[in-house]
Amino acid sequence: MKPSHVCSLFALVCSTAVSAESYVIGVEKLAFAPHYSIDAQGQYQGFARELFDLFAQTSGVELSYKVLPVEQLLPALLDGQVDLKYPDSETWAQAQKAGKTLSYSQGVVEYVDGMLVAPQRQGQPIEQIKRLAMVNGWTPWGYQERIAAGQIELAYSDDLRQMIRQALRKDTDGAYFNVVVATHYLDSIRARPGALVFDAKLPHTRGSFHLSTVKHSALLKRFDRFLSERQGEVAALKNKYRVEANLDSEYMGLEQWKVDFLERQKAKAISE
Repeated sequence: MKPSHVCSLFALVCSTAVSAESYVIGVEKLAFAPHYSIDAQGQYQGFARELFDLFAQTSGVELSYKVLPVEQLLPALLDGQVDLKYPDSETWAQAQKAGKTLSYSQGVVEYVDGMLVAPQRQGQPIEQIKRLAMVNGWTPWGYQERIAAGQIELAYSDDLRQMIRQALRKDTDGAYFNVVVATHYLDSIRARPGALVFDAKLPHTRGSFHLSTVKHSALLKRFDRFLSERQGEVAALKNKYRVEANLDSEYMGLEQWKVDFLERQKAKAISE
């Protein structure tokens, strides 16, 4: 075989090997910090980015991220435009997934979606909720019957910022969203920690985010092993970004010093 042919064959083998270990994760074009967000340059960042980068570094695979509007993400996975989708869940978009075989990783991170209300409204019954702030595309699980019966009116917003503004101005009786994300926004961006608090007595949903794929189930098994074998590093990332902070607390997502401050304020109010 001529040298040029040997070089061409070697290049082809190398190219095939690289291609076999390169994957594209479809991710949401959404401000969803601390889980993930898109910076001014269009780059994916946050907890999920660091987690997947760590997986790539320790597993010998190459990952890239394709940022897509939320409504385009699942079709892109089903059409083969991306290799994997994050986040995902078996319970999401079941009608769109009908007839398709998807594989899912184990749970990456736990979450709670629920109602955030002004502190003075916390503990009030669901019958007191007459107007609910929502971001377009979200489903207020646990409230559908009352909405269908006309007992709760929905006030839609284009994004988290608008929704929180409605709730803070008391245009609504509360806001339904991912509790850690909404709390992070109030704490770190609006600098209003505790202005709205999670009401665990109202309907809410617990679940976990997963990585999904149509064609690369073997890669998901490697990812599951990574989550198991690197538990310490994964836990450190969760702690860094506080994506599971105080999941069983009314102060979900807040830093501990803020929790202590709010507890002192509550105790002071009771004693007066």
